[in-house]
Amino acid sequence: MELHEALSHIAEIRTRVAATQRFRGYRAVPVATSGVLAVIAAAAQPWVLAKPGDNLPGYLGLWVAAAVLGAAASASGILLRYRAGADSPLARDLTRLAVGQFAPCVAAGALVTLVIVRHAPDVGWVLPGLWQVLFSLGVFASCRLLPRAIVGVGAFYLLAGAFNLTHGPGEAAFSPWVMGVPFGVGQLCVAAILYWNLERNDADHS
Repeated sequence: MELHEALSHIAEIRTRVAATQRFRGYRAVPVATSGVLAVIAAAAQPWVLAKPGDNLPGYLGLWVAAAVLGAAASASGILLRYRAGADSPLARDLTRLAVGQFAPCVAAGALVTLVIVRHAPDVGWVLPGLWQVLFSLGVFASCRLLPRAIVGVGAFYLLAGAFNLTHGPGEAAFSPWVMGVPFGVGQLCVAAILYWNLERNDADHS
């Protein structure tokens, strides 16, 4: 019993120590790639979807594909960081903590999207704004492990999502740049912050 309690205390201490560290698994280039993919998807939308408001499955297919590719790009840095810290329990704890902080917003976005598509497709116009609001919550949840300037990006996503919800139903809500601008600008800003605050310093000390 005492051994079990001691191991529990050690695990708790490791988690608390990890929460005070800066997570370096998010890398500038993969995050910037996700922003570029958002801009590419926005530019491609008029060519593949003439009236996205009348083709919600097609709209979702385009933007879910862009999101999956962007997430895969960002996850590559996390995976490399996790493998690099394979011999360090603290590094593994930090990676799991970072993923755990952001994962709920992704799960919530997927669930809300599924419910709207299956049961209320007539309100599908709210999805772009909701995605941005939920994404902002993930950014805010991750702020403790990232440079302080990330708070500004979270606020940007929140305000962009709230603004886009004011469009109301109609084609304006499905404008390609309703998604392309927030996620393109937001992710490129995150990449710049990561480089300036973390990777630039690593390069200076190498």
